[in-house]
Amino acid sequence: MTHAPNTPSAPNTPSTPNATTPNTPPTPDTPDKPNPSSPTPFDFNKWVIEEFRANEGKVGGPFEGGDLLLLTTTGARSGEEHTTPLAYFREDDLLLIVGSAGGAPQHPAWYHNLLAHPMVRVEVGTEAFAAIAVPAEGDRRDRLFEQVVRAAPGYADYQRRTTRCLPVVTLRRSEPEAGERPREVTNLAEKLLEVHAWLRVQLHQVRKEADAHFAARAAHQGPGAPPEPGLSMQLRQHCLAFCESLEFHHTGEDAHIFPALAHHHPHLRDALQRLRAEHRTVARIKGELHTLLSDITTADPARFRAELHRMTKELRAHLDYEEEALIPVLTGIPFPPAPPVRDPADGATA
Repeated sequence: MTHAPNTPSAPNTPSTPNATTPNTPPTPDTPDKPNPSSPTPFDFNKWVIEEFRANEGKVGGPFEGGDLLLLTTTGARSGEEHTTPLAYFREDDLLLIVGSAGGAPQHPAWYHNLLAHPMVRVEVGTEAFAAIAVPAEGDRRDRLFEQVVRAAPGYADYQRRTTRCLPVVTLRRSEPEAGERPREVTNLAEKLLEVHAWLRVQLHQVRKEADAHFAARAAHQGPGAPPEPGLSMQLRQHCLAFCESLEFHHTGEDAHIFPALAHHHPHLRDALQRLRAEHRTVARIKGELHTLLSDITTADPARFRAELHRMTKELRAHLDYEEEALIPVLTGIPFPPAPPVRDPADGATA
């Protein structure tokens, strides 16, 4: 794992004015006590976010010289987007963030958000990308936290302040593997293939992690229950990411794409009707998948694999049929869509 030198000290807090703690990472998500004469945590975050985006990911003050990213999550209850600046670390191709909240007794709000909605948006420097957020578990979490503490010892102080275990969250880019999507998207058919490629990758990831889970259970020897393999959270998050993305994809098709295709291409109406019916079937399969994965710690491996194989086969068949029915027509529709044409006579859009 690598981390940039010059890890910044903690920003001043109302309880300790003009004081900093050496080797303590910045925590813009730390809850502060109300103080009408000082900025609120929201004001502080807003300032950091604005400076980050205005200066290609560089922020001064207590963050100068440190590794900082912007994490945008979807509210667990509100469904609204929330952006939080956080210090980050690297572990191979993963980014790591820690839910320290300055050692507060409760997890920060962004952590609860990503548990409910694993798909997040990450900004690092001038780059922005989608990612899947997965909290590390068990021995892996402990190992990663030790590496974080070696790079930024202040996190050990945060852990000492609270009885909760500070979560270490991994952020992995949410992109299909090389060669599994079009290099450049120029029409709606290629966009459909891009989305489907990503969904297939997530299905493969769920099956791969389920196999690793059962392999760890089978390798256990001796008395007592087998140890947790530390994969239940990965399975949960990837399953949620797949299901949420599939639902978003189908909602967009049902509300916008299918009605437009039915209007302009009447010969597709039978195929579109079948696809709408399949969307209802897929929604049922998503529920079954959630139920199946919730029982993985005690499930019979053979039965679990058989059920997962059946669901995966049905989902892949749906994606294949959708491509077969729609690709020939979608190829002729540019993507991204062209901006509306303005009528020079009155300024209205055509």
